[in-house]
Amino acid sequence: MGFEDTYRLSAHAVITNETGQVLQLRATYADRNWGLPGGALDPGETIHEALLRECREELGREVRIDYLSGVYYHRVYRSHVFIFRAHFADSGAITLSNEHSELAYFSLGELSPVQRQRVRECLEFDGRVRSDKF
Repeated sequence: MGFEDTYRLSAHAVITNETGQVLQLRATYADRNWGLPGGALDPGETIHEALLRECREELGREVRIDYLSGVYYHRVYRSHVFIFRAHFADSGAITLSNEHSELAYFSLGELSPVQRQRVRECLEFDGRVRSDKF
């Protein structure tokens, strides 16, 4: 990779409800898939700043970061994804941005294989940040 080449970086949050189900949002763009809250870093942002901003934009809520659990490379998107465990900082209602049409909480078994691995490794965090390629 050359010095001037670029690729994407994104930060995403694993947020669970009181029964341990994982928050997912349905995108209004691209393939309209379900995914974790979060998104691409803006120039000059740290991964932490990006996660906090993305959650504020997408959920209308503040989150607190608990830990970074993994860094994963997705060949299709030429993107590294940082996965964080996070929780809501308050008890307000979620207000979706226009980037998402709905939200739902899913059990681990209902997630796609890639999401299942990333979320499972996050929820089973043992102090070691994981990495993998998809």
